[in-house]
Amino acid sequence: MDPQALLPPTSPFGFPAPYWFLVAFKLIGFVLHASMMNLWYAGPVLALIFRLRGGHYRTLSNRFMKQMPIIVAYGVNFGIVPLLFIQVAYYKVFYPSTILMAWAWFSVVILLTFAYYGIYIYSTGLRGDENSMTSFKRLSGWVAAVLFIVIGFIFSNEFSLMTRLSAWHGLWKDQNVGGAVLGIALNTSDSTLWPRWLMMFGLAITTVSAYFAVDAGLFASKESVDYKSWAAKFAYKPYLLGMLWFAVMGSWYVFGSWPDDIRHFMLSPPRAALTFLTALSPGLTWLVLLFIARRRMVTRGLGLLAGSMQLLVLSFNAASRQVVQNAELARVADVTTEPLHIQWSPLILFLVSFAIGLGIIIWMIDKVAKAASGAAEQGR
Repeated sequence: MDPQALLPPTSPFGFPAPYWFLVAFKLIGFVLHASMMNLWYAGPVLALIFRLRGGHYRTLSNRFMKQMPIIVAYGVNFGIVPLLFIQVAYYKVFYPSTILMAWAWFSVVILLTFAYYGIYIYSTGLRGDENSMTSFKRLSGWVAAVLFIVIGFIFSNEFSLMTRLSAWHGLWKDQNVGGAVLGIALNTSDSTLWPRWLMMFGLAITTVSAYFAVDAGLFASKESVDYKSWAAKFAYKPYLLGMLWFAVMGSWYVFGSWPDDIRHFMLSPPRAALTFLTALSPGLTWLVLLFIARRRMVTRGLGLLAGSMQLLVLSFNAASRQVVQNAELARVADVTTEPLHIQWSPLILFLVSFAIGLGIIIWMIDKVAKAASGAAEQGR
């Protein structure tokens, strides 16, 4: 079947804003979301493993998991922005693909709710002494960690299926009753799914590791000098693991699963520059963390530098994925040719709300960092 025949008709309402605007905020929102999402994707697993080792590892684990409820809250709210814009700009492929895997897609809400509760339950065990951490609370932490990974797998399924129109007819044919789709499909037969999912987990490990430096530099003022020195020397080590994981799975993704036309497209000028920057950018953050380790102390400025460099890594990754996504869809549809009917009132309201919300979040983080620093000064 011609994949174009599976696409819904063009909406008579058209795009409410220019395509470049929709994609720009899709990318901005995704980078903000990914900065938090990466922390809960790989962070709980690492933190729970570190806790088993005791000493400074346990201090690091406890600090991270105490912050996790807030991190999840930020991540969920940041995720609204890219999800909103992908539904607007890519409605022709987003909705059919989510219908094919409707039950898995709907389950994200349930899984995230249980994962959120699991994180909260675990964090309550960190408020008292060691006796406060019961077996049930430890189990809640592990359950939450597994659920976050499952949620990541479902999202990888959706966003890979969204551009794989050639598979839609077969999935519908195999899973329908009287022509009605059952909504139980998954994109597991896609050769790009597994390396892409695993590559993103490696990227998440690097983000968590960079955050260890951010936390030590900005929020760990109450901790001992010995701990902060240890954290400064430690952060680059798991980052190296994540970087190598990202490199291996990324190589599998690019050279082992990309179709020839996509690989040639992404490795040809000028897109090759973006592809190589995406592949090499984690090395820049690792060098910053290595410099911090050599100094054996992470200052506020160096913590901010490490965090900013990791945001750049996530930005390159998001931009590359956007280019690949458009190239995959270009085989069957040009998503940039939708009619344009600008809706000024919701557009202005969104921009004002987005700016105010982002400003408040930055202000809150700055206040927390200053409060930690002030408490440390009083303690001396």
